[in-house]
Amino acid sequence: MQLHPYLTFNGQCEAAFALYEEALHGKTIFLMTYENTPMDLQAPPEWRKKISHATFALAEFRFYGADALPGHYERPQGFALQLNLRDPVEAERIFNTLAKNGAVHMPLQETFWALRFGVLVDQYGIPWHINCEKPA
Repeated sequence: MQLHPYLTFNGQCEAAFALYEEALHGKTIFLMTYENTPMDLQAPPEWRKKISHATFALAEFRFYGADALPGHYERPQGFALQLNLRDPVEAERIFNTLAKNGAVHMPLQETFWALRFGVLVDQYGIPWHINCEKPA
């Protein structure tokens, strides 16, 4: 069994996945627009080039995303994507990239459990916890 997050966006899925490529050094391996699906007729004309399904790959991990049809988007709440790292320099680079034009809720800093930990919501509304673990 595998568990993979599925992120919903308000028309910015493609741009969000480009940010995640930059920040995480992963790859968007699949993008499908509404115009290339049977949902084409359900989407308003200005939405047909929006993303109906996307896949992001980072090593063996995957997450998915899509643009919700107009009127169906709900801002994410009650969860966060947590990224665990070993390198504090890499943690800072990723945190700063994801935080650009977003909202920092807790600056990346040393805590009693981590070399670095920070909380942010990226510019596309996705909440992140960046955790750089202390060596055992």
